[in-house]
Formats: sequence, C-alpha cells, structure tokens
Amino acid sequence: MSPKICWLCRLSNTESNETSKLSLDEVLQWSQSLQNLMATKYGPVVYRAYLRSEYSDENIEFWFACENYTKIRSQWKRISRAKKLFKMYIQPNSPREINIDSPIREAIVKNLQAPTEDCFAEAQQIVYRHMERDSYPRFLESNIYQNLKNKFQTEQLLGNIQTECHG
Repeated sequence: MSPKICWLCRLSNTESNETSKLSLDEVLQWSQSLQNLMATKYGPVVYRAYLRSEYSDENIEFWFACENYTKIRSQWKRISRAKKLFKMYIQPNSPREINIDSPIREAIVKNLQAPTEDCFAEAQQIVYRHMERDSYPRFLESNIYQNLKNKFQTEQLLGNIQTECHG
C-alpha cells in the first residue's frame, strides 16, 4: 500500500482493543450504496482517500463543504462562505470546478447576494449523482477497497477456523 494511505493499515488494525476501529461489517456496508458508505464512520474517510489518489476529490470536497454550509446560522458567515464556495467550486475555471450545467450555475450566482442555506442544494445533488454513477463504482473495484475487504474477510475466516479448532 502506498505511504499516502498507510493510515488505512492503522485504521484496520484488528489487534487493537479499540472498538472504534474499522470492521468487516462496516466495509461490507459500503458496497450496498453510496448512501450507506457516507453514513458510516470510516466510509467517507476511505472514499475521500481513494478520490485523492485518483486526483478527483473535488466532488466529495464540494459535497462536504455544502454539508457544512447548511449548518451555518449566521447570515454574515453564510454570505462569506457562499462566496468562497463559489470561487472554489462553481465559478468557471475555478481551482476545483465541479461539473454542473449553466442554469444551475446562474441560479447560484443570483442567490449569492442573499444566500439561503439551500443555495447550493441542487448543485450538491448533481455532484452526489456524479459520484454515485462514476467514482463510487470505481471505488468498489479499486485496490484500496478490495484489499481492505479481503483483509477483513481473511481475518474473520482465520478467526472462525481458530475457534473451531479450539472450541
């Protein structure tokens, strides 16, 4: 495994007594749906690491930025954050430009003067669908996911064999 994702080894270390470590059940949940992956403790972390390794993490970064944006209650902070999100992800030729169509982009531009908490909701849904159709299936086939799943399945199998031999 590359040094960039060696933290996965520590995360999946089943010799630790910590109950917060990654488990086979959680890893298997990830393959059920992107929604299941995003709802688990470590799924988003591992998925984000995979996207970074593919140099395509702008969608998940935007999605998380939108999740945080919707929690902002202060109108002043919301205006400031909306402008930052626009400059980073929405504006044409921005550093992390996401793939959305012109009408949605134009609607966001209009909403920037007095942005509401759902100012980016439609763009966020589109990005989620892009991930669901494109990068999520690739993630499930990736070495990162397959190696992690195989590691836990092997450990579980070995544990079952040991139990039968000593039981």
